[in-house]
Amino acid sequence: MSKHGRVLVAMSGGVDSSVTALMLHDQGYEVIGVTMKTWDYAANGTGKRVTGCCDLDSINDAREMAVNRGFHHMIIDIREEFGSAIIGNFTSEYMAGRTPNPCVLCNTFIKWEALLKRADMLDCELIATGHYAKVREEAGRFVVSKGLDPGKDQSYVLWGLAQENLARTRFPIGGYKKSEIRAMAVDSGFPELAKKSESYEICFIPDNDYRGFLKRKDPEAFEKLAHGKLVGTDGATLGEHDGYPFFTIGQRKGLGIATGKPQYVTEIIPESNTVVLGDKEDLEKHTAWVRQPNFQKIPFLAGEMETVTKIRYKDKGTSATIQMDGTQVRVDLHAKVAGIAPGQSAVFYDGDDVIGGGFIDREPR
Repeated sequence: MSKHGRVLVAMSGGVDSSVTALMLHDQGYEVIGVTMKTWDYAANGTGKRVTGCCDLDSINDAREMAVNRGFHHMIIDIREEFGSAIIGNFTSEYMAGRTPNPCVLCNTFIKWEALLKRADMLDCELIATGHYAKVREEAGRFVVSKGLDPGKDQSYVLWGLAQENLARTRFPIGGYKKSEIRAMAVDSGFPELAKKSESYEICFIPDNDYRGFLKRKDPEAFEKLAHGKLVGTDGATLGEHDGYPFFTIGQRKGLGIATGKPQYVTEIIPESNTVVLGDKEDLEKHTAWVRQPNFQKIPFLAGEMETVTKIRYKDKGTSATIQMDGTQVRVDLHAKVAGIAPGQSAVFYDGDDVIGGGFIDREPR
């Protein structure tokens, strides 16, 4: 019998999740490693192999480590759940004029659901992942906070985790820097693992051509979207485009027109297949609207609350006042912020702690 119990560890084959498994194994947990197969690169139509969590080499690397250290490892196929939820959401969000972040959705919902389902089947009390974040219990609630390494902190992508999921979740590497994790891999006898590069691609779009991916998913829809309007903030027609889903808020390159000065996508109006262009200053806003909020540090949002709000993963954050407005959270930013993109996540912080978050929505009309 293990000293601490049985834990299911998500192992992608990368250095972070591998060191997570090693740490827990060395601490006396009975570790069961699991690698999730989310996408089949042979069926993606690009002719290019995937990288990161989905390729065969990574799966084999995770299995070999488990065998080397004498703990169990298994592969679970979640392609069906992934396809219907993540890829379906990806396409529908672009068609709604929003810019999705599939990694947030996948990490927060699909993978946790899959992990906890298997954990119950295998009598695992806990699950663990290689995220650079921390979780603790405070005043009867489970709170996610930033990881020690500011350059690797992943608390932003975890705002959607429910309390019952956080209660069983551990982030063993959250208190370490990336350089320390790589050193641990070397010290543990896995120098090649420490040298592994990281993939920042969307796993089901390994060529980074999301426009081509969308067209392949529904070519007839995009035929109908050709010859849409490019207009200025004053409504004047500036040109045509091949479909509003091919644009994102803040985009400057690839607009297909020349106006003599830099122009940026400031608004996407799917109802009329219109893309609005403006100056950089037109991107700056004081207010954001957030749908489907989930709160972690507090059970619900009552009245106004002062926060630091991040509107994208690498955003440094801006002081803001948040309050409920119907089913949405209204975010009043204390300084103008550029490039608030519907579909992305807004995450509210109290110091290092995640208060909660949600999906940025289009402004109410």
